[in-house]
Amino acid sequence: MDTADGPPATSAIPDPHLETSRMFNRRSLLAGAALSAALPAWAQTAPFPNRPIRIVPFGTGGGPIDTLARAYGEKLSARWNQPVVVDAKPGASGIIAADFVAKAAPDGHTVLMTLPLTHVNNHILQAKLPYDPVKDFQPLSMLATGGPMLVARANAPYSDLKEFIAFAKTKGRMTYGTWGNGSTAHLFGELLRRQTGADLVHVPYKAEAAAHNDLFGEQLDFAWANPSTARNQTQGGKMKVLGISGTSRVSAMPNVPTFKEQGFQGFDIDSWIGIYAPANTPQPIVQAWVTALREITAMPDVKARLTAFGFEPLGNTPTEFMERYRQDYPRMAELIKAAGVTAE
Repeated sequence: MDTADGPPATSAIPDPHLETSRMFNRRSLLAGAALSAALPAWAQTAPFPNRPIRIVPFGTGGGPIDTLARAYGEKLSARWNQPVVVDAKPGASGIIAADFVAKAAPDGHTVLMTLPLTHVNNHILQAKLPYDPVKDFQPLSMLATGGPMLVARANAPYSDLKEFIAFAKTKGRMTYGTWGNGSTAHLFGELLRRQTGADLVHVPYKAEAAAHNDLFGEQLDFAWANPSTARNQTQGGKMKVLGISGTSRVSAMPNVPTFKEQGFQGFDIDSWIGIYAPANTPQPIVQAWVTALREITAMPDVKARLTAFGFEPLGNTPTEFMERYRQDYPRMAELIKAAGVTAE
C-alpha cells in the first residue's frame, strides 16, 4: 500500500501515449475550427428551410402577383413543411419591395415575386436606385409570361382599340390608371398617346386593384390590367378588354385581338412574372428553390390556373431568366424612348 513517503500515484505519472493523444485531439479541434470558418454559411446552419419562408410581392392584396404568391406559397409550404408568409410591399413602382429583398439575409428565406418594372424599367428610368437589379439579386425562375391589357368599364361605348381612339379624340382629355410610373402599362399608354395624338393622361397607383376601383367608380376613363385581373373582371361583367399587348392572343381570352392585329405597332413585348433571391444566396439553396419552382409551375393544377388567369406557364432556369433579362433590356429602352417616359 502506498504511503506518503512512497512513490507518487499512478495518475500523476506522465503518460507519453496520453500526451500524444491530447496533442492529436487539440490539432484536430484547431483544424476543424479552421475548416468550419472556411465553409460557407449554409454548411454551418440547419438544413434549408429551417423557419418560415417570406414571399414579397409588390402591390396590395387582391392583385395578380399577390394571388400567385399565395398559390405558390401553398405548394411550397406543403413541399417544405414550413409556413410561407406573403408580405406585400406596395408603392414606389416596386422599389420598396425590391429594396427590401435586396437587403434581406441571403439565406433563401426571403424572395421577391415581381414584374419587369423592378428590374428592367426602373433600371432604365431611375438615375439612382437603392439596389442594383443585377448585382443585388439572384434570379431563380421566370414563372410565366403575359402582358398588360387595355381595359374599360363594361358599359363603355367602345369595344376595340379603333373605336376607343375615335371616342377619345372626340371626348378630349381621358385619364388612365396603372400600377406605377414606368411600368410596362404606363409605357404602352404613353406610346398609344404618341401614336394616335389622343389626349391620354397617366395616373399612377400603388397597386392595380386601386386603379380599378377608381375605374369602376368613374374617377378614371380607362385603365390597364394584368391578364388574370382582366379575365376575372370580364367574367364578372365589370370590365371589357380592348386590346392585348405581347406577341400573341391568350388562350383564356381567345377572342380578344392583340394591338398588332388591330393595326398598332410597338406593343408586342411580352411581360413576365419572376422570383428573385438576394445576391450571394448559397448555390445549394438556389438549386432547392429552382427545383421547387419549376416542379410547381409544371403541376397540372398550377398550369391550369396560370392559363386561366391569362398567363403562359414557363418555369425556366436562372441562366434562362438572366438571358431573358438581357434580351428585354434594349427592347424596353427603345419603348421608353418611343413613349417619351421619364422618371418622376
